[in-house]
Order: sequence, then structure tokens, then C-alpha cells
Amino acid sequence: MKIIKNMAIVIVAILLIPFVIALFSTKDYSVVREITINKPQEEVYNYTKFLKNQDAFSKWASMDPNMQKEYKGTDGQIGFVSAWKSENPDVGSGEQEILAIQEGKRIDYALRFFEPFESDDKAFMEFEALNDSQTLVRWGFEGHFSYPMNAMLLVMDMEKMIGDDFQTGLENLKRILENY
Repeated sequence: MKIIKNMAIVIVAILLIPFVIALFSTKDYSVVREITINKPQEEVYNYTKFLKNQDAFSKWASMDPNMQKEYKGTDGQIGFVSAWKSENPDVGSGEQEILAIQEGKRIDYALRFFEPFESDDKAFMEFEALNDSQTLVRWGFEGHFSYPMNAMLLVMDMEKMIGDDFQTGLENLKRILENY
């Protein structure tokens, strides 16, 4: 009987360890990627400010060319929403809304994911003129995992998972704008 009791204690302790670790683990993460585009800042910004243009350079848009898209509002302005629904679980469904615009410099977005998991996150794009014909573009994402799911951040490399997709998108954007 004592052996069973000790085994039960060990099993409960093993099951509780991730929950205890999660109590002390970070819940927030951020990913930022950047690229230099050989075009003037105004030209890069004027193309990128339209969410519909993300379909041409975003890696996620290319993963399902048959995804359903819906738009609400005036593209390129605060309050514009681009919604998507895909059968591809890597794309899922959700919407992106323009929250704030610093003309020519920065656009802030709300990202609301519905499937395959629910999440409310933030993203941004920044534009910095390096000279008259080069622009540094930063694409960033800020995410949050609530307790106890935040323990997954210990084993998931969000920088690589999301960052590589942002880098692909930025390289696509560079190719589009420099060949435009």
C-alpha cells in the first residue's frame, strides 16, 4: 500500500510541475524582422499601408490561394478590417484591423485569431528612410499566452516560427516593390 501511495505522490508531482513552472514563466513574447528595400520611404509606405496588398507578399496568404476573404471599411485607414477563413489549419480564420497610423512611419494592427485557436494579438509595420532611395521596413508581432498555456513558450521557438514567416513576407515585399 505504501508503494502505491508513493507512486501516486510522484505522479501528482510530475503532473503539477508544468503548472508550477508556468506560474513563473513569461506570458508575453515579441518577434520583429526587418529588411532594406531599395525604394523611397513614401513609395514603400504607400504600397504597404493597404491591407489588401498583404495578400501579394504575406506568406500566410500564399499558403491557401482559395481562402475566403472579406473586407470592411476603407483600406489604408484606421478601422479597416481584413478577415480570412481557410480550411488549412496553418492559416485558420481570423481578422486584422488597422488600429493606428503614423503617416509614412508606422501602422499598428489588431490580430484576432478564431481558428485553430483563439487569440488577440498586436502587430505593426514601421518604415524608416535610410536615404532618398532606401527604406528599412520592420514587421513585428506581440503575442500573449495566458496561464498555464504560457509554459509552451519554454519549448516553442516563436522567434523562429513566426519570424521566418515575417522574413519570407518581407523578402516578397522587397521583390514586388523593387521590380515594380
